[in-house]
Order: sequence, then structure tokens, then C-alpha cells
Amino acid sequence: MQKHPRNFFKPLAIGAPEPFRDLPVTLERMIHFIPPHIEKVRAKVPDLIKTVDVVLGNLEDAIPSDQKEAARAGFIALAKENDFGSTGLWTRVNCLNSPWFLDDVMEIVAAVGDTLDVLMLPKVEGQWDIHYIDQLLAQLEARHGVSRPIMVHAILETAEGVKNVEAIAEASPRMHGMSLGPADLAASRGMKTTRVGGGHPDYSVVADGAEDAVERPRYQQDLWHYTIAKMVDACQSAGIKAFYGPFGDFSDPIACEAQFRNAFLQGCHGAWSLHPSQIAIAKTVFSPDVEEVRFAQKILDSMPDGTGAIMIDGKMQDDATWKQAKVIVDLARSVSGKDPEMAEVYGY
Repeated sequence: MQKHPRNFFKPLAIGAPEPFRDLPVTLERMIHFIPPHIEKVRAKVPDLIKTVDVVLGNLEDAIPSDQKEAARAGFIALAKENDFGSTGLWTRVNCLNSPWFLDDVMEIVAAVGDTLDVLMLPKVEGQWDIHYIDQLLAQLEARHGVSRPIMVHAILETAEGVKNVEAIAEASPRMHGMSLGPADLAASRGMKTTRVGGGHPDYSVVADGAEDAVERPRYQQDLWHYTIAKMVDACQSAGIKAFYGPFGDFSDPIACEAQFRNAFLQGCHGAWSLHPSQIAIAKTVFSPDVEEVRFAQKILDSMPDGTGAIMIDGKMQDDATWKQAKVIVDLARSVSGKDPEMAEVYGY
């Protein structure tokens, strides 16, 4: 059963802040993961804030079990020690059935609840997981006087989660968005790959040809096309954001860019960067092409009210292409607000 619309936006605890009715407009081309238990990494955060859209303190996968408490303490320290300005501050807590989850949430909200923008929740299986974290965060926000709601970002990394993706997207006004978690999802589905994101040479189609042909061209396909499209549809229809997750092969920037670009074209707002080299890739891919922006702006300028049909450079433009152009121009303006160099290139 869904909540009645009148009750959907009511706080879930007395004294908790009012939920957002509209998602805050924020540029999030890359969500940059850092291990906060490592002191030399925390020392680089002031410079990192200037170069990324989101800094995420990771407490879950890739943090050894004997370092979980140190990672939590390190995240709280970096949240207190830095001014993040327009750069988002996120954390990925441990999964709901882990022995660290409750302490992660309770200690972080108590210490830096007003600084934290988004809590990323791993292995979300259904709307029930979101309902639980929604209620818990409201109670903690009320207890600690947090003035604005902490948003929740779900990772889609199980077959059950993919099955329930629409219900997850619509579960709470606290929902910020979702990311694809390809490694855990591959294991959950029983997929036969050890790669973290990206394609696989055996997932391909073969060109038509004679049966006895020695060499027939093969074309590698995108393992994640269906899931990304399903996630994007669920998120867009719920008014939240879809993201591509990790690309694990740091030695292959070309393949990383190709995977990010596929996700961008399908409607994703950004991707995770797990290595400093992936920051520039995400920034390039999730900032619209300059020529695309100029052409899109030409469409908007030629059709001020977004109706009718005209020809521009030999191509027909109508209401539908006006909407496509607006998506690109709005993103370019958002990028311009964060990146003065891109603002100059775009002409904004």
C-alpha cells in the first residue's frame, strides 16, 4: 500500500525537518569515493573539493572489517574539518544487515547531520529498505536538531532490487537517486564475469556470413544496457536521478569513457570515480558537448514558446526536439555555474 498523497510529505518524526518536495538542483557529474580511514587521503580533501562535484566517504566495500570504525571516525573528522561549499558531501554506509550499519547512521547523523547531503545505501532490495532508513533518519534528525533532511541514494546491485526498482524510486520524498552496482549485481544474477562494470568480449553479436567463413566480424554489446534503461525510467518517472556506478579497470580509460558515455546518453546524471584518473573522464563525459549545446541553444532561440515546427540547418525541429534541446542547455547552464572554464566555452 502506498501512503495517501497528503501524508507522503509529512515528517516521519516529531521535530524532523520537512521533506523536500522538489529535488535540490545540484551538479553531480562524478561521485568521488575516498577511504576516510587513511589520513593522507583525508589531507587531500581540501584540494579535492575544488575539483569534484561530490566527495563520498566510503564505509562499505573496500574497507577492511577491522578498519570500519576508523573509516567512520575519519569521515566524521573530514566532515567537520572542511568547508564543502557547492561540493556535495556523501557517505556510503554499510549495508542494512551488517554489524556496522546502525552505528554508522547514528554516529554520523549525531556528529555531522547538518553537513551531510546524501546517505548512500547499498544493496537495496525493495521499498521496505527505504521505509526503514527513512524512519530512522527522521528520528535521528529530530533528536539531534538537524535542520534539513538527509537524502538517500540507493545502490541497485541485486536481482531483487532490479525487480523492485520502480517501488524503490517512489518509496520516499527522501530519495535522491540510484546508482547501478554492476559487480554485486553480476554475482546476484549469476552472470559469468569477474569484471567491475564495462563490457565483455564474449557478450557480442556476429555478422551474417557463410557458415564456413573463417573470420566473421563480432561486435561487443553492452551488458548493462537493459538495467541502466530500466533504472533511468524508474528514476525519471519518480523525479529523482540515475547514475552509473563503478568502472573497475583503472588501466583502461578508453573503456571507462565508453561506459560512462553510454550511461550519459541513456539519461544518467553522473558516475562514480574510484581513482583520480576517472575524475576528468566523468567531467568530460557528463558535461554536454560544446557543439551540441550551441545547436540546442539555437533551437530554443528559434522556438521561444516551444511549439510549432521549423527547419534549422536542414533538420526539422518541433516540440519534441525543443524538449531535448532544453535538457542539454539546462545541463550546460548547471555545469557553467560550477566550472567557469566551461561557462566561457559554452558562452554562459
